Amino acid sequence: MPDSNRRDMIGGLGVGLVAAAMMPRHAIAADRRIGYAVVGLGSYATRQIMPNFAGCDHARLVALVSGTPAKLDRYGAQYGIPATHRYSYADFDRIRDNPDIDVVYVVLPNAMHAEYSIRAAQAGKHVMCEKPMAISVGECEAMIAACRKAGTRLMIGYRSRFEVHNRLAIDLARGGHVGSTRLITAEHGFPIRPDQWRLDRALSGGGSMMDIGIYSLNAARYLTGEEPVEVSAIDSTDRSDPRFRTVEDRISFLLRFPSGIEANCISSYSSAHNAYRVIGTEGWIDMEPATPYSGHAMRIRKQDAVMPRTLPVPAKNQFAAQLDHLAECVVTGATPIVPGEEGLADMRVIEAIYGSAAERRHVRIGAA
Repeated sequence: MPDSNRRDMIGGLGVGLVAAAMMPRHAIAADRRIGYAVVGLGSYATRQIMPNFAGCDHARLVALVSGTPAKLDRYGAQYGIPATHRYSYADFDRIRDNPDIDVVYVVLPNAMHAEYSIRAAQAGKHVMCEKPMAISVGECEAMIAACRKAGTRLMIGYRSRFEVHNRLAIDLARGGHVGSTRLITAEHGFPIRPDQWRLDRALSGGGSMMDIGIYSLNAARYLTGEEPVEVSAIDSTDRSDPRFRTVEDRISFLLRFPSGIEANCISSYSSAHNAYRVIGTEGWIDMEPATPYSGHAMRIRKQDAVMPRTLPVPAKNQFAAQLDHLAECVVTGATPIVPGEEGLADMRVIEAIYGSAAERRHVRIGAA
């Protein structure tokens, strides 16, 4: 996902009129594929998101937004996007006048998520925003409010929720396949290269926790189906490393859930791991790798036997399934399974993790 080029990047109205004002600017025909504009043409957008529109049944790529004219030319030609549907950041708000655009997918540095999501909603467009949703709880709340006011859907790009192994792990863990869950371990990290926007706090809002660590956090939440009530965290960053002048490297954090489940999690920019394990009273469910772009692997230990769980290749991968899910929600009016409130919940915990690490104390989440 990292790419330094991504830096370039009613009072007085009757009830009927209010309802009309809350609707998107154009009606969606149920038999039309939903048009996406991708905002930010960095590596994640161009290597993962855009190619996977080819596997969609309900979504299509119709517009591009970038601060780099050469990227607009290159990818516009590659995907057959006409010049009229290529926008710079300076003229981004002109998307309001393009009926082909139904959804804006924000794939920008974290600090830009709120601004462009809110502007997209104000232009009458539905919003898909990459994770982390924003860089503060306040920004997340503003994004939710803007989409609610505009009557548009807001979904956060938690792609793992559309990946078949992770979906099965959720069903097995919550369904008691290995007994009642008692402990979860989750660890995500990679050695980050220097000189990229993710190491600039002004753009990223933080270090590994705002990037790879969110996978450990979100996994703990979706595997339990609960919200943590307390966190304790330790920051183990080597501040002599020039990569970490303004952001953290490794944070270890413990989440406690209402049922008594605990989750031991790691977020790191200096070590390579991608795994989680759900430990129950009768065995465990292991995912390693757990949340990659491809190549997931699952093992289950039950009744003293450890067996791999092999799943058939799905008709749609996690990227296409994610894009189609929001498209279907736009047509049907359903709420996405990962709405803005999901991103807000993660950000509340992230702020508590940072607070715990800085103050070296347990932090209650949701406490007054």
